[in-house]
Amino acid sequence: MTKTGEAAPPRRIAAGDIVAVFCEQLGAWTAAQITDVDTGSATAGVLDLDWFGPEPERVADLGDVQPLRLSHHSWAGQISHCNYDWVLPRGFKVIGSLPLFHEQRSNSYGGGWGVGQQLFLQRRWDEGLRDTWSDPHAMECSGADLNMLLEKTAEPDTDLRRLTVREIEALDGARLVARFPRLTSLSLSGALGTFSGAGRLNELSSLKRLSIRNLFGMGASDCLLPSHAVALESLELDSVPAEYAKAMGSAWRPEVAMGTYLDIRKPRKPEWVAENRDNPFREWDGDGHVPRGAYKKTLEYYKQTRDAVVAVLTGAPSGPSNTEQASQLYEIGERYGEAFNALDVRYEFIETIEREHLFEVLDGIVAAVEAELGTELPWARESLAEGADSVRDW
Repeated sequence: MTKTGEAAPPRRIAAGDIVAVFCEQLGAWTAAQITDVDTGSATAGVLDLDWFGPEPERVADLGDVQPLRLSHHSWAGQISHCNYDWVLPRGFKVIGSLPLFHEQRSNSYGGGWGVGQQLFLQRRWDEGLRDTWSDPHAMECSGADLNMLLEKTAEPDTDLRRLTVREIEALDGARLVARFPRLTSLSLSGALGTFSGAGRLNELSSLKRLSIRNLFGMGASDCLLPSHAVALESLELDSVPAEYAKAMGSAWRPEVAMGTYLDIRKPRKPEWVAENRDNPFREWDGDGHVPRGAYKKTLEYYKQTRDAVVAVLTGAPSGPSNTEQASQLYEIGERYGEAFNALDVRYEFIETIEREHLFEVLDGIVAAVEAELGTELPWARESLAEGADSVRDW
């Protein structure tokens, strides 16, 4: 959530307000009603309206408008109603107000105001199109795949609007911008990867959404400037260089009142990067959901488990057989599971994401030994995971 320090939305909105925005998929403007504003969660309830057309100047331009009801795919006539962060994106405008169409709060929450998307999908369904829609102007890929693409000589791709890149080890911002100059949404994530030339993002004049996570190599001089990215509606930074995070925060915090959602978390200093390169739990450091005490104990349990597994799997050739090793690994897994049982009783922090990560780390410990030995050890993975699973309460 954007931290505004205010008791009201940065851009004034109130229950009953009708907001309008241009929807790229529809190729037209569409509208929604603000149903409520919750100061406790800093969210706004947004009810999609069943209307699209030319840019409206006032509520009367919508005619006898009604809430959008959904019947596409698994929907069964429910209204399209969702809670979003209360920062009204700068591309939206308030055109008036109407009595509330629906007074009950929504139980749904979304990231980013998706007004118009459900109307687009419903219109396709009404036209008899039952296939799953795929955005022709979007691409998702790994950092390795993107770099292979950028190495090839080609004309700029002016059709791509939305790009999501994961598992980035190294990325050149200059090449990225040169190839995809009309991006409106860019999401980049790595694992202590390097993002060079980040300042070139200032050339993306149509950019509306930017998310950078677990990437380094950026400094204050690479700051994206409001005078260049004039349409930016959302800026999310998570685990990036502290210098870059500070510069971006200073530049964009005044823009929140103009409609830019701002979320900057876990700024990292250079020494943190050096110390945590081999730490599989580094993302838990500074995570608001994981208490500091739980994080410290997690590192302790991880190191104990890693050392025990390595000792079993890299013992002398005269050591135990696979059966005996499997039994030892099962017991190590049990201790791992029991340790986190106790930790979760104390801190109550292990949910689905944390649970999955705890098992991923066990798998990673064995993977590291496999790489060292040059052989696959599927029975070791299975024994370790089964031991933890047999006792876990999380």
